[in-house]
Amino acid sequence: MKPAAAHPPGALNWRVLLGWLVEDGWVDGAQAARLMQRLSAGSSTLHPLVRLGSAELRHARSGEALDTEVLTRWLAQRLKLPYLRIDPLKVDVSRVTEVMSAAYAEKRRVLPVQVGAGEVTVATAEPFQLDWVPEIAAHTRRTVRVVLANPLDIVRYNGEFYSVARSVRAAQKSGETSATVNFEQLVELGKLKQLDANDQGVVQLVDWLWGYAFEQRASDIHLEPRRDQCVIRFRIDGVLHNVYQLPATVMAAVTARIKLLGRMDVVERRRAQDGRIKTRSPRGDEIEMRLSTLPTAFGEKLVMRIFDPETAVKPVAALGFEPADALRWQALMAAPHGIVLVTGPTGSGKTTTLYATLKRLATEQVNVCTVEDPIEMIEPAFNQTQVQPALELDFAASVRALMRQDPDIIMVGEIRDLETAEMAVQAALTGHLVFSTLHTNDSASAVTRLLDLGVPAYLIGATLIGVLAQRLVRTLCPDCRQPDAALTPEQLAAALPGCRPEQLHETGAGAAPGSFRPMRAVGCAACRMTGFRGRCGLFELLGLDEGVRGAIGERPDLAQLRRAALRQGLTPLRLAGLRKVAQGLTTLDEVLRATPDFPI
Repeated sequence: MKPAAAHPPGALNWRVLLGWLVEDGWVDGAQAARLMQRLSAGSSTLHPLVRLGSAELRHARSGEALDTEVLTRWLAQRLKLPYLRIDPLKVDVSRVTEVMSAAYAEKRRVLPVQVGAGEVTVATAEPFQLDWVPEIAAHTRRTVRVVLANPLDIVRYNGEFYSVARSVRAAQKSGETSATVNFEQLVELGKLKQLDANDQGVVQLVDWLWGYAFEQRASDIHLEPRRDQCVIRFRIDGVLHNVYQLPATVMAAVTARIKLLGRMDVVERRRAQDGRIKTRSPRGDEIEMRLSTLPTAFGEKLVMRIFDPETAVKPVAALGFEPADALRWQALMAAPHGIVLVTGPTGSGKTTTLYATLKRLATEQVNVCTVEDPIEMIEPAFNQTQVQPALELDFAASVRALMRQDPDIIMVGEIRDLETAEMAVQAALTGHLVFSTLHTNDSASAVTRLLDLGVPAYLIGATLIGVLAQRLVRTLCPDCRQPDAALTPEQLAAALPGCRPEQLHETGAGAAPGSFRPMRAVGCAACRMTGFRGRCGLFELLGLDEGVRGAIGERPDLAQLRRAALRQGLTPLRLAGLRKVAQGLTTLDEVLRATPDFPI
């Protein structure tokens, strides 16, 4: 092929781009010649980067697939332009859509992505068509910073951002006379005029909100009323992200729409309510959402917890157990009777573990019954009961009723008081396998919590067969993680109070000085520059052998129980986390953040 020519002014030309790829050594001459012949035989309206990116090109040296994203990064580097991977969670849609109209953005293949005090950042896929820059600079009275972005992302987010902005404007226009909710009017919430929850703009907003949350792997959606602008936030991998800001009237209408779909009392906004919705993701998967509302100073706050049914059918091995703990957990699952407790704070994955376990046990030969508050996910293989205190059906009363339902396995959502604990003990003594949860820091604390509730030590020793404490930690992004500085066992012991160097050595961390090289978070486009993508479980499994049972009979303090558990072979949560660090799955800082000390 001939040497690559300079690019003419105007739209990108795929022939010139292909020549540049050859010139830079990314594509060899023979591959380029074949592609030139193939593409010249037809015409296409695709953007040149998209057209080349779909041609199945491979890097001449590394063999890397040259898709549209890779080619966009290459072009930005060649032209010495800033490259941007558009992250919709970091775009203030309400502000950027005011920079230019949707028609203007579509015509020029550009997308505003950030608006600052003196600068507006605009993404483009046409670096040689910049005649719009002076116009936007004059219109916004700001300096225009041009960045190069994937043309597919520009087209996609142009449609999404402006569609959402239109829906918000339409909803706001139809409710301009609605009163503003503020602290002083809180007692009058039930009398405020609201937008129509079935308004087309509101319907579109709710549909977009759910689809967006599913796509971003959100576990929770927060709709939070504030004094001036209401905020939408997503929890992703345990961390909240701001997504959008809405006027108070629009937020109230969105909340009303969701409450309507969740069969909640739309008019009542002065007391907390619960509800649930089952919907489908854009891929067609069924997804359940649990709704919870709460009156706040500036209006009604709504939180939607998203449950993917696939989490309930995970095999136990997929939960993240170490091999030895997986075998011990399976042994507890096979026990004919007794109490198994799962402990940890809210959001530590207890529900996922219990549902996966019960799903494994729920065969045609056994009757699995649950008592929950609320029912987290509807599972056809279980007989699920919702606690209803208003009808005098609390945990204890529900378990008492279940005992007459010929159960084999019972799951009690939470042991909160002595009466519920006594019913769980009674069920275990009469030959049932009982699963339940407690909110404690570690596994040994579950025993002392039962003692504090008033359960006799001899009954705990007779019925409790295992306690599983767990946490969730963010996992490192596999695309960008890098080795960190090596640490010795002594350095690790100093960073992990309560753990001795010999214990660290047993985990495989630091067999020799400087041999333990943890990974560190870096950040890339795939993980939104956070360095983390997804979460994994940390588990501390306490099995009650004779040594631990003997300690319980002596009404021990917590330190005494922990020492007995360590002699039995317990791996504390922090050491379990260190194993994940040694495997390159997470970081030491993440483990320290999520796990408690283990003083002994």
